[in-house]
Amino acid sequence: MSALRESLGFLTSRLRQVGIFVALILIVLLFQVLTDGILLQPQNVSNLVVQNSYILILAIGMVMVIIAGHIDLSVGSVAGFIGAVAGVMMVHWGWAWWLAIPACLLVGALVGAWQGYWIAYVGIPAFIVTLAGMLIFRGLTLITLKNQQITPFPSELRALGGGFLPDISGGTSVLEWLTVILGVGATLALVIQALKERRIRKKFDLENEPMAWFATKTTFVALLMLTITFLLASYRGTPIVLIVLAVLVIVYTALMNNSVFGRHVYAIGGNLHAAELSGVKTKAVTFRLFVNMGVLAALAGLVFTARLNSAQPAGGTGFELDAIAAAFIGGAAVQGGIGTVAGAMIGGLIMGVLNNGMSILGLGTDYQQLIKGLVLLLAVGFDIFNKNRTGGGGSSIGKKFKFRTTPPATTESKPPAESKTEAKDRPVTVSAAKPE
Repeated sequence: MSALRESLGFLTSRLRQVGIFVALILIVLLFQVLTDGILLQPQNVSNLVVQNSYILILAIGMVMVIIAGHIDLSVGSVAGFIGAVAGVMMVHWGWAWWLAIPACLLVGALVGAWQGYWIAYVGIPAFIVTLAGMLIFRGLTLITLKNQQITPFPSELRALGGGFLPDISGGTSVLEWLTVILGVGATLALVIQALKERRIRKKFDLENEPMAWFATKTTFVALLMLTITFLLASYRGTPIVLIVLAVLVIVYTALMNNSVFGRHVYAIGGNLHAAELSGVKTKAVTFRLFVNMGVLAALAGLVFTARLNSAQPAGGTGFELDAIAAAFIGGAAVQGGIGTVAGAMIGGLIMGVLNNGMSILGLGTDYQQLIKGLVLLLAVGFDIFNKNRTGGGGSSIGKKFKFRTTPPATTESKPPAESKTEAKDRPVTVSAAKPE
């Protein structure tokens, strides 16, 4: 009983992180019922990954920008512009894919540097700079394409957006075994890493999860990964873009959690003035954030263009809204200083499942926009509610279960008050300052 009370108390103190994960599960189960099981069909799961990959890539960079207290409204236009540049390089100029892809990423970095300079060193708010960038790069996209689409692209680039890893069984097996090997290996690595982190936290006497909750969470996540592995292996295997996305998630999670740069990003978003006084080079960190955002927007543009096999004048329209929504639904704070890459991925998946499920049900774009807007509003409202509920003294529910969510206030012993008689009789001493 005590273990259950402790686990419930811990969950209420981590309501923000646990809530979005539970929301994703409930939404998946809801649409699985409403679509008569179509949502979790192997082919649809594979399509779900491919269709939302570029939004998830953008969400990685967007959550980092939001953590630092900024916003980027230009990522959709930048993605469309890079798609146009890729079309000109590969189709019109005849560049090889292995040369054009790094060149497009370099152009994305230059775009990010352009915007980062105005934000970090000139001091113009990110909202204004990126709003201008949204218009500038949408115009450059139209100029580059001359209001016409460019197609077709090389098969190597198309594989980035819609290709799959090779089937090592030659198509003779019910399951694609390379996907099974990768999925089982990733699951084992996740479990080992979770055990390692728990052991480290226990070694340094840091706050740790209750054992019952840790075991339940780890088992559930492992089973979820194995289920996704089975579904992907039952269709065509692992999409190439999923490998790219997994690498990005691992790298950027490590960057934000275990590097000086990541700590500085959180410090800037938490308190800019305090970060400056602490010696953080806030302008350089902000500049690098937007350069990074430019590179990720370029990669997302390449993935989107490869999936469509076409560079279109309207490419990337609205991507920034989905990326921002994914970050906020995933737990990022409006004021900055809070958010995770994993949370942004869950937020992006929630948006993706909503889009996919509503499309299967045949809902029009009008109702889809309405529902997604309400979900975003509820997510941010829940964040504000949770912050107000836990502010000042910890969770009221956590207190009910006697789980400490905030450190106790330290009380110092004060000397007894001096009576007026004692103060009157006490001699007054005056110390003269030494002459300099």
